[in-house]
Amino acid sequence: MSTITDIRTVGITIADQDEAIAFYRDTLGFDVRLDVDGPTRWVEVAPIGADVSLALVAGDRPAGEITETGIRFNVPDAAAERDALSSRGVSVGELLMWPGVPPMFAFDDPDGNRFVIIEQAS
Repeated sequence: MSTITDIRTVGITIADQDEAIAFYRDTLGFDVRLDVDGPTRWVEVAPIGADVSLALVAGDRPAGEITETGIRFNVPDAAAERDALSSRGVSVGELLMWPGVPPMFAFDDPDGNRFVIIEQAS
């Protein structure tokens, strides 16, 4: 039997950690949870109050390539969040609304990592 109890951090590859921190902190409003220099710099960001964080892992990114992360974020109002992100220059997709499924849309960070925003059920 495993002793794994939770998910702490999900890593995404970014080209420049300082630029990524600026996007996640200043554009999305995330907290910078860790920013530690060592043999390699380790950076974690997260929505305020979230249990799980994103590790911003520096690495090679093919220019213009989109990477589907599989990461979904909750918001109280997907349409309002889409409008807010779009007004801040974030690349957002169409608001999807299907019967029986919460409204959702995709957005990309400047490195081409794709995420989905889902309206939290009330």
